[in-house]
Amino acid sequence: MAAQTQGGGLASGVAVITGAASGIGRALAVGYARQGVRVVIGTFPGDPHDPYETLRQAEAAGGEGLVVEVDVRDSAQVDELARSAHAAFGRIDYAVANAGVLRRAPLADLTDEAWDDMLSVDLTGVLRTFRSCAPYMGEGSAMVAVSSIAGGVYGWEDHAHYAAAKAGVLGLCRSLAVELAPRGIRVNAVIPGLIETPQSSDPVNSLGPEGLLRAGGDIPFGRVGQPDEVADVIRFLTSPQAGYVTGQQLVVDGGLTVKMRA
Repeated sequence: MAAQTQGGGLASGVAVITGAASGIGRALAVGYARQGVRVVIGTFPGDPHDPYETLRQAEAAGGEGLVVEVDVRDSAQVDELARSAHAAFGRIDYAVANAGVLRRAPLADLTDEAWDDMLSVDLTGVLRTFRSCAPYMGEGSAMVAVSSIAGGVYGWEDHAHYAAAKAGVLGLCRSLAVELAPRGIRVNAVIPGLIETPQSSDPVNSLGPEGLLRAGGDIPFGRVGQPDEVADVIRFLTSPQAGYVTGQQLVVDGGLTVKMRA
């Protein structure tokens, strides 16, 4: 059973997080560490960001962690990620599928290879992560997948493969929520809106810094979100306070999707 404090919050336990070298994944690892949750920092070997900086920040927050290189396109590597987590800490309580890529590709340039690679990371990578962690999880455990406002709510020109993958994540989580409920494992998704991360700050494949600044003006809060604001929601969804919540999608967007257009 997942560990919890007397007041119902997280305490100890082990979280496996893919894509934890930067952005939402890093913020999540550090937030978990502050609560005493040990973190397994899954990182893609080609990621330019330093996963050991995530580990340093988690340890500075009083936590304990482990860095494991993993390409979520490879089932054997994802299986090894889960085995490494269990070997190091003896349990897995929370599995967060956060690894993802973002590539701009108009329909005319969207090759089968580009389509397949995107879905292998952003959709099938979620399946692989949950499938590999599930055997080590039990009553009170929780899984969360990171979808996107693109695909999860809106369409996005030149990003059909990304939006399709992120939309598919929601159906996957709904179905796994039903399948795993008898084991006491909850499965939910978060749908981040415009969040200031290295991925969204990429001016080639996403909005870039200037685009994010402009987009912030259309958000009721008047700004884009920060990684820790999404990470906090993920931690809530894995906590006992969300113990009767499963198969749901929680939008974290500062009100963007509910704002009436003039």
